[in-house]
Amino acid sequence: MRQAIGTTWILQLVIIFMLIFVAFLALSINYTKAFKIKNELVTIVEKYEGVTQGENSPVYLLNNYLRYNNYTVMGKCNEGDWGNQNLDEPILEEVKTNERYYYCVRKIDDSTESSPYKAKYKVRIFFKFSLPVIGDIFTFSVEGTTVSIKESSNDIDVMSD
Repeated sequence: MRQAIGTTWILQLVIIFMLIFVAFLALSINYTKAFKIKNELVTIVEKYEGVTQGENSPVYLLNNYLRYNNYTVMGKCNEGDWGNQNLDEPILEEVKTNERYYYCVRKIDDSTESSPYKAKYKVRIFFKFSLPVIGDIFTFSVEGTTVSIKESSNDIDVMSD
């Protein structure tokens, strides 16, 4: 009898450690995918030197990239950010409290006396920590910032800090 109780206890410990390992593996896979997507979004903003809206604009390309990669995670953005709630529309809207967005963009003024009209863009996307059977547990965000970019005249002016 004593042997059966000891074996059960060890089996429970093995199951617990396996669950912890699977949770860690799921978290790292989701984080890696989100980090890759974030890097590509930052690259698109840098390549097109800012964020403009409309057909064949950087926002249009960002939305297409997310749709192509089956990105479906939504999260809350910070106040002052601009976000996208519909990947079919190449439009960013000012973030509203308690609304959820696919991604957020913030324009940060990076002008100096020696180099005026410069800006950086901060891009934020979201990923979920989910486990099989249990489902979604938490939603985390991943942020990236572009290099300093010369502001273009057709950039969204209302995004300035």
